[in-house]
Amino acid sequence: MSIEVLVPHLPESVSDATLITWHKQPGDSVTKNENLVDLETDKVVLEVPAPASGVLSKILKENGSIVVGGEVLALLEAQTAEETAAAAAPEPEQDEESDIPLSPSVRRLIAENALDPSVIKGSGKDGRLTKTDVLDYLHKKNLQEAQLIAPVAPAQAEPVKPVETAPSPTVPKVESESRGISNLRPEQRVPMTRLRAKVAERLLQAQQNAAMLTTFNEVNMQNVIDLRNQYKERFEKKHHVKLGFMSFFVKASIEALKRFPAINASIDDNDIIYHGYYDIGIAVSTERGLIVPVLRDADQLDFAGIEQSIVDFGAKTRAGTLTYDDLKGGTFTITNGGIFGSMLSTPILNPPQCAILGMHAIKERPVVENGQIVIRPIMYLALSYDHRLVDGREAVQFLVTIKECLEAPAHLLLNI
Repeated sequence: MSIEVLVPHLPESVSDATLITWHKQPGDSVTKNENLVDLETDKVVLEVPAPASGVLSKILKENGSIVVGGEVLALLEAQTAEETAAAAAPEPEQDEESDIPLSPSVRRLIAENALDPSVIKGSGKDGRLTKTDVLDYLHKKNLQEAQLIAPVAPAQAEPVKPVETAPSPTVPKVESESRGISNLRPEQRVPMTRLRAKVAERLLQAQQNAAMLTTFNEVNMQNVIDLRNQYKERFEKKHHVKLGFMSFFVKASIEALKRFPAINASIDDNDIIYHGYYDIGIAVSTERGLIVPVLRDADQLDFAGIEQSIVDFGAKTRAGTLTYDDLKGGTFTITNGGIFGSMLSTPILNPPQCAILGMHAIKERPVVENGQIVIRPIMYLALSYDHRLVDGREAVQFLVTIKECLEAPAHLLLNI
């Protein structure tokens, strides 16, 4: 019996998707819920699982095709109950590792991280490994490895890092001959990915439709670094997550947003929408392009909750499992060019938001304190804002508030 493999229901505001990779070819056996094909949308990659076990008989849409929700991608010849039982019967000479059933997404995680599935405890049916099992194992492994690394001295503090991101966008390799042949000028034309095209569209929209300005300030990170070094071991032992710098910046931003609600607002035609909640976007660079996962109701999260959410976003980013719910919305965005070594930049707005905070690398610099020149770890901050809604006075005071909260972290802890 032939079964149609359909494009799943696409999220609201997404009209179509691009078929990017078939994982099976006609004649291949498939199992129910096994990923058959990847579809790329403007923000995420969607997996299309097999609706039943059987054999893929015909592919109707090739790689690069534009498809819409409900469209037929392929035909699948379903197995009978007897064939399914026979396929599920264990082989007598399987080794211990092959006894562990793995879904395609789990196999990909294990292969990418060079893991031995036999040492990971599965929580699924009959000991089946799930993505959560593998991600939890990776998290614990990273924590154990981090404990073997000596603490970073305050003078050499690591830059703020929101999540572990994928490498910068992959550029196709263009083959060339030796340097001695000077008349070769190779180039290669490749189509722009949907995500890259969407990023380009939104950046142009921000520049063309907003009166964008940027204000700058600097912050002495010494007190945050000292506080983190003093409590990070106890924090990690209690909450099972590392204490990073990003939770301090999220907390400081929320405090500043509460004082200056216009910066947490957005413009809708001739109306201003003041948001009574704080959904903070954390800009992340992936191999596919820029994405912005959102911390929902970030004001309701403590430091541990923020750090755990960021770790979860990092795991989802590496596994390619971010969903539209992870990315949609947001009232304010934080981006960190410091992880790439940026000293100073002007971040571009993330429409329809009216402001974005840019963080940069922490560097030791001479500063004057009480008439004396001392060395302190300094970070430059940048706030880009829509001048149609936010006045310069508000933008400057907003950034000064963040500076004050970070230079005296007791403000964040004591809510003063």
